[in-house]
Parts: sequence; C-alpha cells; structure tokens
Amino acid sequence: MTAFSLTFPSTAWGLESFGPWSLVAVRSVLAALIAGGCLLVLRVPLPDRRHLPGLAVVAAGVVFGFPMLTTLALQTSTTSHAAVVVGLLPLTTAVCSALRMGHRPSRRFWLAALTGAAAVLAFTLGQSGGALTAADGYLFAALLVCAAGYTEGGRLARVMPGWQVIGWALVLCLPLSLPAAALALSYEPVHFTVHGVTGLVWVSVVSQFLGLVVWYRGMAAIGIPKASQLQLAQPLLTLVWSALLLGEHLTAAAPLTAVAVLVCIAVTQRS
Repeated sequence: MTAFSLTFPSTAWGLESFGPWSLVAVRSVLAALIAGGCLLVLRVPLPDRRHLPGLAVVAAGVVFGFPMLTTLALQTSTTSHAAVVVGLLPLTTAVCSALRMGHRPSRRFWLAALTGAAAVLAFTLGQSGGALTAADGYLFAALLVCAAGYTEGGRLARVMPGWQVIGWALVLCLPLSLPAAALALSYEPVHFTVHGVTGLVWVSVVSQFLGLVVWYRGMAAIGIPKASQLQLAQPLLTLVWSALLLGEHLTAAAPLTAVAVLVCIAVTQRS
C-alpha cells in the first residue's frame, strides 16, 4: 500500500514532463522491459493458453485501463480528490470478486459497500459543485477496470506466482505499448524535470511492476476479498503524500470521507 499510495503524486510529477498518453505508454514499456528481463533470466516458460484470457483482463485493467484513466483525471483533478474517489477500490474489488467467483456475501456486506459508495459519491458531488466532472467519470471508470484486473490477477496468482501474472501481462502488451509510446512521444511535447523523471521511474518500476508483484502474491495467500480490504490505508496515505510532496490544501471533507470509507471496508471485512 505504501508503494501504491505514491502512485498519484508520482503521476502528477510525471505530467510535469510528459503528456498523459506518453506517460502511460512509456511507463508500460519500461515496466515490460524489467518484467521481461526477469522472466528471461529465470527462464520462465510461456503461460498456458488457458491463462491468456485472464492475462488479457489483467492487461486491460491494470496495465492500460487504470493508469490511463487516472492519468487523464489527474490533468484536472487534485491527487487528494482522486485518492478519496479511488478509495472505493477495495469495495469495488470485493464486489467484482463476489460476482466473478460466485460468492454470496451477506446483507451487511452489501449495505456497507453501498454506504461507502454513497459517501464517496456525496464527496465527489460536493467537491464539484453538485455535478460530476469529466475527471470524476475517468476515476469511476478506473475503479471498474482496475477491480476486474485485480480480481482476475488474484485468481491467476493461485496457479502461477504473482510476479509472473503481472510480468506476462506487461510483456504481452509490448506489441501495443511500444508503438503507442513512439506515437505519443512524437505528438506530445517532453520537458525533462527532476520531478517528471522521478515520477516516471516510480510509476514504471514500483507502481506498475514491483508493487503488483507483492500485491498479487498477497491476494493469492489470503484471498481476493480480504486482501482488497487492506487497501483501506491507501487513500489516507495518499492524502499525506499530496500535502507533503505537492503542497495540496486538504479540506476537512477529504479525510472525513476517507475515514468513512475505511469504516465501511472494516464492516465488509467482518462480513
């Protein structure tokens, strides 16, 4: 969670040097090269064909969908606002897991999940003057695709090491991410700064690969629903980084909503 909590501030830094499409494509390429090197050195065999659909879902949700949608959102949204909205990810992942795996959560689970969603929706409407913005739309869409990617990745991590799940998803995306990076860099200006390069390195090496390596391993060890609830620390940590690294002013609504979501997550955990 420490690794993931720095993703939004690092993305904001990365946008100082790169355009949104360039940042996402380049981070995918760099992460794929690292993952591919690890797979090659360790002589990991190719994944079974039966696992390819699941890896495609991981790639669509975690490698492309979530990074792209949140990066587009952060062009106009603060990282603290995005952190609170994406704080719904544990609940979204738990719901997606229940639907995918055929689980039947209790009424208390669903009540807590809906309460958490209502709290975030109220926060979002309050922060944007009573109407959802384009950035909010990107963030809510990011929740859905990332939850699908987490769920499918957690399922695959039961039959192969977690680092291979994200590693193969990244490598399989190279035929798309490499030309996408070349095309985006040819259209979007690049202005190298210390913050920009640091942000790119963090989201490429840590957020896109190393963080997911330990994340999928944890999901395989303790189960998808329970592991997803451990993300309750992420929004609060991101709020801290937003203030310390970006100098963002936090309104009282942000931490209060994050705590409310945390309570709802705790209820789902006990359910």
